[in-house]
Amino acid sequence: MRFSCIHTHTIFCDGADDVETFCRAAYEKGFVSLGFSAHAPIFKKTGIHSTWHLAEDRLGEYIDTVRAAQKRWAGKLPVYLGLEVDYIHGLTGPADKEYRELGLDYIIGAVHYAIAPNGEPCSVDDPPENVDRSIQELFGGDALAMVESFWDCQEAMIRAGGFDVLAHPDVIKKNNSIPGGIENRLFSEDAESYQQRTAAVAAALGAAAIPIEINTGGMNRGKTRECYPSLPFLKRLREQGVQAVINADAHCAKHLGGHYAEARQALLAAGYTEALLFQGRRDGQAQWQSERL
Repeated sequence: MRFSCIHTHTIFCDGADDVETFCRAAYEKGFVSLGFSAHAPIFKKTGIHSTWHLAEDRLGEYIDTVRAAQKRWAGKLPVYLGLEVDYIHGLTGPADKEYRELGLDYIIGAVHYAIAPNGEPCSVDDPPENVDRSIQELFGGDALAMVESFWDCQEAMIRAGGFDVLAHPDVIKKNNSIPGGIENRLFSEDAESYQQRTAAVAAALGAAAIPIEINTGGMNRGKTRECYPSLPFLKRLREQGVQAVINADAHCAKHLGGHYAEARQALLAAGYTEALLFQGRRDGQAQWQSERL
């Protein structure tokens, strides 16, 4: 099958390579297209100091750089301009009107932040020691409360809309099992409550006709042994008619296409027969093409 990646992070946010390096690598790997999706700026809207989001004063430069790459690579590699936009409840999200005014080709909707009982956002995607500290200090030591907040935010983002594909649907599992350490240390994916939440998200996505990505980023960076989402969740998504896009969540050019064979096998195991390839935007709508697995 043909491959692409529309979830990438360059030196504009927390990636290691620049736009041109990514383009060259995608072309050399025979990709049919490439999309850039810097983490959208959040400080002005949230007051959160982050080292991994695009700085507000570089947003224009980022857009200009990707648009210039589109022109340079025209006829050789379709290049698309996007953002990965965080949903942080009550503060910011993909549905905010300013994103529609940027003329983006696509938006990836993402939940990286749970909301503590006191209203404070905390990242579930941080190093494990930071996540553990947040659980103790903000959730009174109740890891399941953080997990429930993550799913609450996920469902709220789906209801609000404004995005074209959902990022790493179960990134909450990233710190649940540390390689070489304890398995299921925060929660059990087999628990009925967890299964109910993934089923609810799958149903909401199916009703909204929003695709998900099968994301190999955790494997590429040695954080997980499987893709996002896990196979049982992926099966629920398929049962609800949710389509899937294979993405590397690449933070360096060498990770483009990383673990795509495993992603393809996971899709087949879940009952999928096709994956989606992004084809640009027309009349305000993302365009997709189905690719046989």
